[in-house]
Amino acid sequence: MPKASKPVRVPVQAMRRLTQPFRRFLETETSGGIVLLVATIVALALANSHWGAKYKAFWETPGAITVNGFKLELSLLLWVNDALMTLFFFVVGLEIKREIVSGELREWRKAALPVMAALGGMIVPAVIYLLLRSGKEGQSGWGIPTATDIAFVVGFLALFGRRVPLGLKIMLLSLAIADDIGAVILIAVFYSSDVSIYPLLWAAVGFGAVVGLRYLGVNRIAIYFLLGAAIWFAFLKAHVHPTVAGVILGLLTPTVAQYEGTEMLENVNRLLDRMRTSARRGPEQVNLLNQIESAAWQSVSPQERLEVALHPWVAFVIVPLFALANAGVEIRPESIGHGVAFAVALGLFLGKPVGILAMSALAVRLNIARLPSGVTWPIMLGAGCLAGIGFTMSVFIAGLALPDSLLDTAKIGVLTGSLLSAVTGVILLAILLPESSASHENDNGNENLSH
Repeated sequence: MPKASKPVRVPVQAMRRLTQPFRRFLETETSGGIVLLVATIVALALANSHWGAKYKAFWETPGAITVNGFKLELSLLLWVNDALMTLFFFVVGLEIKREIVSGELREWRKAALPVMAALGGMIVPAVIYLLLRSGKEGQSGWGIPTATDIAFVVGFLALFGRRVPLGLKIMLLSLAIADDIGAVILIAVFYSSDVSIYPLLWAAVGFGAVVGLRYLGVNRIAIYFLLGAAIWFAFLKAHVHPTVAGVILGLLTPTVAQYEGTEMLENVNRLLDRMRTSARRGPEQVNLLNQIESAAWQSVSPQERLEVALHPWVAFVIVPLFALANAGVEIRPESIGHGVAFAVALGLFLGKPVGILAMSALAVRLNIARLPSGVTWPIMLGAGCLAGIGFTMSVFIAGLALPDSLLDTAKIGVLTGSLLSAVTGVILLAILLPESSASHENDNGNENLSH
């Protein structure tokens, strides 16, 4: 009688280690989406209450930083949009670097579908907007409906739990990353005016210093923070939106750890042996423990350390603050019916799913990509509708693209288009996502993990 084979543990454990950062990212984005939704509702409620004037006046309050006679003064709104959001874009840069180096954007075969889908999801909304507003007031706002807000998308996907195929989650996250790359290019190229070259040269010197310090092995965070602050100020003076500096700094962050896993384990074991054989207690033991902690810390790349450390702050503090500062729009009938609001809303609600499906179909037709496992074209339609939720980045671009007189109108279009996209996407996925097959797959997965 043949001997029964023993269950293999290593592949399952390896898979869990590989997917842990991805699952942690999803959990943070899901919770962050809920906090962002609450902040948006609070801002809208305040703006449309008898506290509306005080709400707007508060964000116009000036705030200044003074150091040795140097003074930088901005309104609270600009401190959020130009300073804190730079940290948001820095994390975006870290995520882009991760995806390009070791994620779904590393290989063209894997990256083709989300990249093509993101491209379609930017081109079609922009075309729809321009068809409606070309030669009219607000023409420059064509970039507003091109964005996707991943926090809201993941938050709504969480409503379906394990019914959502893992491949769909990965595809949407990768699409959002590719979409962010496009948004950064739009901001840098089309929404930075009257660029001054001299400050940009100083910024280039700062980037060179960052690369040089990396090459020399300097790991002091404070030094990089000061350099980053100087680069941010140079971009501000160059009239290039300083959030672009955050993305570039994120892309410059190393993705290679100082020690590989096996090397780290060897160092830790050697230090543990010294602790066991050490006759002395007290300071020597503490020193050895500090060395063990340092060895473990250096086995994680700076990119991963920073992303893990900053992502919760971005998801739960910075982006909700951005919503509180920017989503407070006074809803008026004339704004709702304005052509700019209609063009933005239609671009998000119609342009996003049409563009995503059209370019995805083209990629599959050309045999350069295929749909993820468990994902059908109707499910892709539902996912494309969810991608029409463009809140954070759309509102951000609106602030750069349009004059103040049209800003609230554009925000109403963003809110309307995002709401319609969310409702439609949730209804479609609720109908289309299979219940039985997902639960069967989940049972199999639990069985495998139990082995």
